[in-house]
Amino acid sequence: MSKENEAVSFRTSIGGQALMEGILMRGPDKQAIVCRTEDGLVETVETITPLKDKCAIFGWPIIRGAVALVSSMANGIKALSYSASLLPEDQQEEPDKIDQWIEKHFSGETAQKLIIGVAMVLGLGLALLLFLFMPTFIAGLIPGVHENFYARTLVEGVVKLIIFFLYLALCARMPEIARVFSYHGAEHKTIFCYERELPLTVENVRVQPRLHPRCGTSFMFVVIIVSILIGSLIHVSNTWARMGIKLLLLPLIVGITYEINRWAGRHDNVCSAILTWPGKQIQRITTNEPDDGMIECAIRALELVIPEEKGADEW
Repeated sequence: MSKENEAVSFRTSIGGQALMEGILMRGPDKQAIVCRTEDGLVETVETITPLKDKCAIFGWPIIRGAVALVSSMANGIKALSYSASLLPEDQQEEPDKIDQWIEKHFSGETAQKLIIGVAMVLGLGLALLLFLFMPTFIAGLIPGVHENFYARTLVEGVVKLIIFFLYLALCARMPEIARVFSYHGAEHKTIFCYERELPLTVENVRVQPRLHPRCGTSFMFVVIIVSILIGSLIHVSNTWARMGIKLLLLPLIVGITYEINRWAGRHDNVCSAILTWPGKQIQRITTNEPDDGMIECAIRALELVIPEEKGADEW
């Protein structure tokens, strides 16, 4: 039996994100960032409170998916910014004009929050442009498709998938992103090693598969598929009205996708295997084989967030 098909001992709720020369790991009550610098590993750990503990409604089905996406985006952008600040000066990018203006007029934590907020807005704006507005606009220009809602939904879906794969392929060709994808692979391998209850050593992690069923890449792919299915129910021909309706339905689409991925991640059967297979294949683009230094980063980040009570992080 191959490593990829070996059953895990349990499924952890601990998840991670690849950074610039580092790893973010988020557990049930702690978050850790471990980055490799010229002086060795740099670690930061902070205590976190689940959003559902702050407000019960954030733990409700469907709603929790949209909340989790916004929260993970904010945490991810903040962690990426931190990891980039640890790079050697000759590898750091100059702040853009917006960041410079914010840093000039605000200071400390306020400036950081504003910069993260602007990055989130720009990131969401780009995602909406590429995967919502552009496909809808292009499909509306094709003769014979405008009034055929099912054909239009199919064309919109195909355009979304083409844009998605082109975007990932272009990212993978960038050297700095290729290294981030290698850290992504290290994160997956380390999680697999932990779920199989093996000692967290470089040797044990190295042989684990890099394609994991509970991954953000898989989530984004399922978002596109769910949006195509729900889009087929929108019988509105006006392009701008169609865009507006899709925008309003986006939280619902994200929420449904979250519940699908949550169910698939908790089960091991034919249906869950079918649901997770496409996303795992896309991870062949978004993950690369890591070197031992990257694995060491991932191991240390995971160790820092494992709860003291055994099983407290079970999915």
